Amino acid sequence: MDMFKQTSKIEFHLHVWLSDFANDQSTIREMNDRMAFVIEASRRNIKEKTGGPFAAAVFEKDSGKLISLGVNLVPAERLSILHAEMTAITLAQRKLGTYDLGAAGLPAHELVTSTEPCAMCFGAIPWSGVRRVVTAARDLDARNIGFDEGPKPADWRASLEERGIEVICDVQRKEAVAVLKEYSLMGGQIYNSRKSG
Repeated sequence: MDMFKQTSKIEFHLHVWLSDFANDQSTIREMNDRMAFVIEASRRNIKEKTGGPFAAAVFEKDSGKLISLGVNLVPAERLSILHAEMTAITLAQRKLGTYDLGAAGLPAHELVTSTEPCAMCFGAIPWSGVRRVVTAARDLDARNIGFDEGPKPADWRASLEERGIEVICDVQRKEAVAVLKEYSLMGGQIYNSRKSG
């Protein structure tokens, strides 16, 4: 079979629990409540054994309308790009029918994520069109349980802010770190391709 015919379509599967979980919420007005929702999704992802200890969601920044919810699907789908942020951004862009979540005529969107973005997700944020990024656990917290977050600018926040993307960090960090530790204690897979250094 021709290699290109075999790979002419790329898809990934969302688990039923994720749809049910997301459908329970349509609008979450307060930032802390949005983050609590995302952290609970990360906890549910490890309890269901459907991926790593990370979740992210895209919301309308002002109204709090939930556009998409993504969780880490790397081990389940065997695709290294399926980090929670990438999944949430992809689902939001498909739902809204645009690669630019900041396009004219759309409300401003934000990405709420249970852990600071890794190098890959950091790179995707400016092109996604989101106008704000809200994070809980820090890069260091993910590294502390063994994940390789990759190289990104030391002052990654300033890099995004220079592009007009607001960044808010450490929202419910303690709660997000607890999920990372729970994953580590339960022997969750640390799925780095290769450990550098």
